[in-house]
Amino acid sequence: MSEWSVTEPRKLTFDEPVTELHVRLVNGTVNVVGTDEGSARLEVSEIEGPPLMVTQQDGTLTVAYEDLPWKGFLKWLDRKGWRRSAVVSLAVPASTRVEVGVVGAAAVISGIEGPAVVKGVTGDTTLVALSGPVRADTVSGSVEAQDVTGDLRFNSVSGDLTVVEGSGSSVRADSVSGSMIVDLDPGGPTDVRLTSVSGEIAIRLPDPADAEVEANTASGSISNAFDDLRVQGQWGAHKITGRLGAGNGTLRATTVSGSIALLRRPSRQDEPDEPWDTRPGTGSSPADPQDDPPARPGDNSVSDRGAADAGVPADGTTDKKVL
Repeated sequence: MSEWSVTEPRKLTFDEPVTELHVRLVNGTVNVVGTDEGSARLEVSEIEGPPLMVTQQDGTLTVAYEDLPWKGFLKWLDRKGWRRSAVVSLAVPASTRVEVGVVGAAAVISGIEGPAVVKGVTGDTTLVALSGPVRADTVSGSVEAQDVTGDLRFNSVSGDLTVVEGSGSSVRADSVSGSMIVDLDPGGPTDVRLTSVSGEIAIRLPDPADAEVEANTASGSISNAFDDLRVQGQWGAHKITGRLGAGNGTLRATTVSGSIALLRRPSRQDEPDEPWDTRPGTGSSPADPQDDPPARPGDNSVSDRGAADAGVPADGTTDKKVL
């Protein structure tokens, strides 16, 4: 096993093959980019507090603090241990299996073809151009998934989920109070199941769509842009049911007190270049990209093909579409 203790800004290159990556970080930023290269590269551009331990053994590269285990990660609430920060950038083979855990840190993962698992306590996560299965679990951190073609699984207490141009075969999301905005552009039948207690749910489907639809809210408002679907209930509980197209896909959305909106995606020839801006009950209108909040800065000078293909600048930030 090879091991390094990183206490100051440093760059490392790993010649041995890397098939799995584990990162656990408190505060700061972590950027992971998939590349065509067989080797992996690490750059720690900023670090404060205890050292980061870097190990490589049997194809697994680990960048983490010794006192921050993966098991029980979301229950790590030692506030004294939060007095640390690092900005970490990694370039790994695109086929690598990636596990990232963040506490108060921003995470950007792009260009990965292997499975990806993200756990966050308060940090926000951006996923770009991932083609493998993705699982994201957060306490209050939000997740934005752009151009993700793999299956997506999301669980959170109060974090929001935003999916932009999702084309995977499955999207499953559960949240207590977080809102969900899911923009779908699938190439085939998709299984979508969204559940929230008090969060709002907005789903934008392509036109024509192909799914069996059932959406329920116990006390929230409801809106529907599809003539082929039935809206039931005038007071209290509301329900949208019906079949779009041949009904090969499945759409299930349930919330207790949140609102539900089913929106129609413009046909490709009519779709504007501007990002869309909508929330349940507000309709859809183009948004000015200049009004987007800037993404958190993070150094990612080791990124190359994966970042370029995913539209991620070399500094590790992403231009978020406003939904």
